[in-house]
Amino acid sequence: MAKNQIQFQQGYSLFEFMDDYGTEKKCEAALFKWRFPDGYVCRSCGNKTYSQLKCRKLLQCNRCSHQHSLKSGTLFAHSRLPLTKWFMAIHLLTQSKTGVSAMELKRQLGVNYDTAWKMKQKLLQAMKEADDKVLIGGIVQLDDVYWGGESRGGKRGRGAAGKTPFVAAVALDRDGHPTKMKMTVIDGFRSEEIEAWAKQHVHKNSLIISDKLACFRAVMDAGCDHISMKTSGNLDLLDHPAFKWVNIMIGNVKNSLRGSCHAIGKSHIPRYLAEYCFRFNNRFNLRQLLPKLALAAVNTPPMPYRLLKLADLRG
Repeated sequence: MAKNQIQFQQGYSLFEFMDDYGTEKKCEAALFKWRFPDGYVCRSCGNKTYSQLKCRKLLQCNRCSHQHSLKSGTLFAHSRLPLTKWFMAIHLLTQSKTGVSAMELKRQLGVNYDTAWKMKQKLLQAMKEADDKVLIGGIVQLDDVYWGGESRGGKRGRGAAGKTPFVAAVALDRDGHPTKMKMTVIDGFRSEEIEAWAKQHVHKNSLIISDKLACFRAVMDAGCDHISMKTSGNLDLLDHPAFKWVNIMIGNVKNSLRGSCHAIGKSHIPRYLAEYCFRFNNRFNLRQLLPKLALAAVNTPPMPYRLLKLADLRG
């Protein structure tokens, strides 16, 4: 049997990472390039010349004297951690196939748990915001999924208390191979929610394949074609070509989340789902995962501690 070329592609080793980003100076040079790809531009007056202050790590515009740090306005803002630790965290999160817990980040980076948790949540937010900008299309397998709920007692199924609903969608190429996936938390499986989701995340004229859940017909109001198949809870249909890949992805993500997180607060589920989608959607070039996430972090505004709601999660 031929090897899967994606699975056996050359990765990005820790030695290569240290060669590229092993010092603070190298990290600062890379961050400057990602933040100013066409050269420095003052965000106050638009001037293109600047000076590097010697007494403090600040950039100063030569025209208006506006000063700012290299990290200000980015996801790295207000952090006292060196960029080498941030870049190492990005490397660990992007190169792991099954996810890295905050506890493991704590041990690898030599920081306390709360710091590791906040770093992870911020980087997952960058993954989410970057992936939300990319639409999926073509042939798309769609399914309804729930996370959490009562483990013992209480109502079971879709109406169970504590469950978080989310949409799982996998786009296929003409050969039936998965290319991209989306897993998006929604307020409930209602027509207006599915229509809004499809308009935001799916190209028009895509072919959506789903089960007979009535709300999925709303994708047609978003300009997509729709085919539905009745499953009636038949487990034999899980391997049907129409649902095979979306069910595989759902199983993989749920297993990974259970293995790396003790508990996930409802407000954090969108970030954790986005983590797996980001890695899967960018799996074709493992060496570009770090710069892609770092660029997303540069373009993601700062996230104050109050937005992270630390008490909701320990994972």
